[in-house]
Amino acid sequence: MIHRAPFGSMERFVAVLLEHCGGNFPLWLTPEQVKILPVSEKYNEYAKEIAQFLEISDIRALVDDRNEKIGRKIRDAEVTKIPYMLIVGEKEATSGELSVRRHGEGDLGTMTKEAFVTSIENEISELID
Repeated sequence: MIHRAPFGSMERFVAVLLEHCGGNFPLWLTPEQVKILPVSEKYNEYAKEIAQFLEISDIRALVDDRNEKIGRKIRDAEVTKIPYMLIVGEKEATSGELSVRRHGEGDLGTMTKEAFVTSIENEISELID
């Protein structure tokens, strides 16, 4: 029997997942887990260092190095439903910490890179187990 359908099984699965989640994918599944938002262009290098650190820890992160105000960058990340946003500016660059925001929850405070990676790994392991 030959079965013809406009969607294959994988496409149907993704369509059901999109409909069920409304674009808010689980952290382990989302293509972009973290968006790093430098306050201004002079913190782009520090943001890229953080992205490399996260990559080594198998966390998918991108740097938003556009020449936009930080409010605009946060709004864009919220609209695209990025689970975590890391805001980096002068205070974070000097202290070596990160200012963390969660999609839908807002500001989570500051933490070290290592503590952030641990919290992400714990959240993913809880979701998968």
